[in-house]
Amino acid sequence: MRYGLLLFDEPVRDTSRKIIHVDMDAFYASVAMREDPSLVRKPVIIARHPKKTGGRGVVATASYEARKYGIHSAMSAQKAYELCPHGIFVQPDFELYRQISSQMHAIFRRYTDWIQPLSLDEAYLDVTENHVNQKSATLIAQEIRTAIKQELNLSCSAGVSYNKFIAKIASDYRKPDGITVIPPKDAQAFLMDLAIENFPGVGKKSVEKMHSLGIYKGSDLYNQDELELVKQFGKMGHSLYRRARGIDDSPVKTEREPKSIGKESTFSDNLQSDSEVIKAIRVLAGKVMTNLKRKQKHGKIVVLKIRYDNFETYTRRRSFPDYIKSEDELFQIALDIWEEESRTMGVRLLGITVTALESVVYETVPLPLWSSSHNERIVKKNED
Repeated sequence: MRYGLLLFDEPVRDTSRKIIHVDMDAFYASVAMREDPSLVRKPVIIARHPKKTGGRGVVATASYEARKYGIHSAMSAQKAYELCPHGIFVQPDFELYRQISSQMHAIFRRYTDWIQPLSLDEAYLDVTENHVNQKSATLIAQEIRTAIKQELNLSCSAGVSYNKFIAKIASDYRKPDGITVIPPKDAQAFLMDLAIENFPGVGKKSVEKMHSLGIYKGSDLYNQDELELVKQFGKMGHSLYRRARGIDDSPVKTEREPKSIGKESTFSDNLQSDSEVIKAIRVLAGKVMTNLKRKQKHGKIVVLKIRYDNFETYTRRRSFPDYIKSEDELFQIALDIWEEESRTMGVRLLGITVTALESVVYETVPLPLWSSSHNERIVKKNED
């Protein structure tokens, strides 16, 4: 497809793969009900009760009964309480969630080693080639769902298709406790009728922009020129053009190298003064640098995340030609970003992330006692 001096190859749809997306149903809430059957069919909210925290805290997830009241993940616990005063608040137990997630992955590995976890309760599986020599991905998905129900006493939903994008859409189609199969011959028609807000990766702002352009469902997106989509949405435009045609060649990644390393903190009392914020930035910078050294990484981009007491969240980033090599350097960069902010509200959350990572080896080198040089140096991995 040619646009002026630009040449875009018409994408080709690969339908040879067999991909399953498994998503546990209201995972944290379902675990709470499994552990305490008296909670079954009640509005369970996974969060500390706001009366015990002074209104602090956010909802990790909610049972389907609680969702009927408009409660959803990332909502403040106080708002959830206002919507459903009789809701049952249960404190999260992440150690238990991780244990169950490990058991779930053990079930996956009976069928394939090609597993890409997205979170504790969600994963992609490539079963094109599998341990049980089963040609039907649908049968594998059904067996996995049965095993999870029988062995873990939990339910999940599964989507089956020829790529990750469509499999993820499918898993959400018949939630909870459902399975949806979208074969290649049905994919285009399915996408044509799909509301644009149900396309994975299309956020709220992108949805609003698409609506302003007259794009409300897959068929509207399909009819857009690729060049126009790139003009409107940048690099994302290429992906949108392809996905409207049911194309997603991204592989199921079994070992994910971290694209970023970061740390964030939510404060029980909003930070009101610059000195409080500076102290918090110093602590975060230290923790991030410790993690970078532990994982033998360094990066060129620093991102500062700020959430104010009105729940508005902003991210600011700064890029550098050289890698950030010390805690002091990281602290100063984050502080410089903060000082560019117009600070009129209390700060509820701060986060520092380093991205554009590269592997390094941090070596401790003994130096004479009289040397004033820092005793740490950085050596690029595999560098002669």
